[in-house]
Amino acid sequence: MPVTIQTLPTEVINLIAAGEVIDSIAAAVRELVENSLDAGATRIVVSVWPEQWRVQVADNGTGMDLENLRQAASPHSTSKITTEADLYKIDTLGFRGEALHSLAQLGCLEVLSRSNDLGLGDFSENRESAQTPAKSSFNKGGVENARSGWRVIYNNAGVAVEVETAAIAPGTVVTVDNLFGNWPVRRSFLSPTQQMRSIQLTLQQIAICHPHVNWQLRQGNTPCLHVTPGSTAEQLLPQFVRGVRSSDLQYLKLDLPASPQNQKAANLLVETQLVGATVKPNYQFPVATSQFPIPNSQFLELVIGLPDRCHRRRPDWVKVGVNRRVVRSPELEQTILSAFARTCPRDRYPVCFVHLQISPSEIDWNRHPAKVEIYLHDPSFWQAQVSAAIARALHLNDEVLPPAPIPERVGKLLKASEQKSAYSVGISGRQNDNGGEQEKANKIGLMELRAIAQIHNTYIVAEHPNGMWLIEQHIAHERVLYEQLCAAWQLKCLEKPVILSQLSALQIENLSRLGLEVESFGEQLWAAREVPELLADRDDCADALFELSKVADLQAAQVATACRSAMRNGTPLSLSQMQNLLDEWQQTRNPRTCPHGRPIYFALEESTLARIFRRSWVIGKSHGI
Repeated sequence: MPVTIQTLPTEVINLIAAGEVIDSIAAAVRELVENSLDAGATRIVVSVWPEQWRVQVADNGTGMDLENLRQAASPHSTSKITTEADLYKIDTLGFRGEALHSLAQLGCLEVLSRSNDLGLGDFSENRESAQTPAKSSFNKGGVENARSGWRVIYNNAGVAVEVETAAIAPGTVVTVDNLFGNWPVRRSFLSPTQQMRSIQLTLQQIAICHPHVNWQLRQGNTPCLHVTPGSTAEQLLPQFVRGVRSSDLQYLKLDLPASPQNQKAANLLVETQLVGATVKPNYQFPVATSQFPIPNSQFLELVIGLPDRCHRRRPDWVKVGVNRRVVRSPELEQTILSAFARTCPRDRYPVCFVHLQISPSEIDWNRHPAKVEIYLHDPSFWQAQVSAAIARALHLNDEVLPPAPIPERVGKLLKASEQKSAYSVGISGRQNDNGGEQEKANKIGLMELRAIAQIHNTYIVAEHPNGMWLIEQHIAHERVLYEQLCAAWQLKCLEKPVILSQLSALQIENLSRLGLEVESFGEQLWAAREVPELLADRDDCADALFELSKVADLQAAQVATACRSAMRNGTPLSLSQMQNLLDEWQQTRNPRTCPHGRPIYFALEESTLARIFRRSWVIGKSHGI
């Protein structure tokens, strides 16, 4: 048999390696934009000519001097890691040193760059390059060279072949022409329209993790995307998701503790470092080191679309970001979907963005060439943190609801009055004694919501510090009962069995799966001697069991049982009954929607009422004075 295994030529090996990093125009944009962000850019302009396979990324970042520019496209050249230990504490977006080198191999690479004028010698700390400026750049004429821009063209090996000065503002402009010119197979996958769509989605995913950056995307000279910067991702999401308004979103930021695994490793490391040292008897071992940061340095940012107002046909906006990069994390994505279970309508998915800023030692980035997949060392811990954060954001409490609007002058007067008197003014206007505060502390998530009336024996009118709410009593009670059933699916034995007829084999199997065993009671008759506790005393228990026999899982059965058992619209209620229902409803995990996804309440804020009735604090003006 002839020998068929042979070593590939170097140029083929390099092309294969480059193709693993850059497989599309969107991938080229991603790598260049990540370099810009690592360089501290706050304004990034991406220009694409898909028909010419040309990409240009311009930024106002730190920039590079000539020495770094010469080295920037060399293979495995980066300023972001230096030792093996750095691979376990990655805190930059780019770190492999292959982006510019791969682009040089796959196209014609040109870089224009100018260091900022704040100083010399450390302009490329966050830019993909291998060295800091050499001492020779500080000789005669060094200042002038550092303050001027440079234009460098590289060959396919990443070697600078043309170098000249260029007029450019501080920052960097990278241009790649004829991308995949020597790899035509890559050009056959996507049309120009598909490429632009992919680039736009790529920029959206990067931008949402860096809301402070001003982004522009152009197709040739035509603008096609402009992202206005904001302080949080909540301000960017309406720019990306059609039909979503800021009022549809809820933002929450929470500090995170260190995971048990990382905390244990940190303590072990500190103890190891202190072995042999003289330790005082009362000495407390520290838990933070440079490799294992203090727990308060970790936090979670959450932006959710309120399920009573905002949901999608596909789970395309269930996204997870880790340390400023959107990643694929099936475990965390499934946690998000589970946290929103039975809050959205049927076949609809939530809008949710979770951004974890955690210790680099918690993450292994070396799982995918494009860095889109990661491994979290303690996934169950982070799943619990995400689930708790979503539950907190879905609650109805003062933490997530907007505060009552109080004019600045009125607020100052109230504060001045409080300092000179024995009373205090709370948001609700009720007396705040120690007993009331203790009661409020015991009712986590319970806010001031006072039932005052019932409309058409269907809607409860409730007074809220911020205005007025309308709550539909049936679906509010349905949410309460559903969560009680989820916590405890109780069955009750009956003295007199319920007789069912015309059951198929599948229906009998479904009942058995729910713990409801039935036995033959005659020709096409079956007897059920156990039923869900909520249905035991109902006259329509047989109809309810027949309905349950048609569902295939416990959750659907719990929804059906809660819906049938909840108080019907048209039922008159006393004020105390309405108030008890409101209090129970507020303490549910997902009080915004019923298990079918219908909104439970409608809020009419005080500011809206003031606008409708054209109220003004300027009394003289309103009287025509």
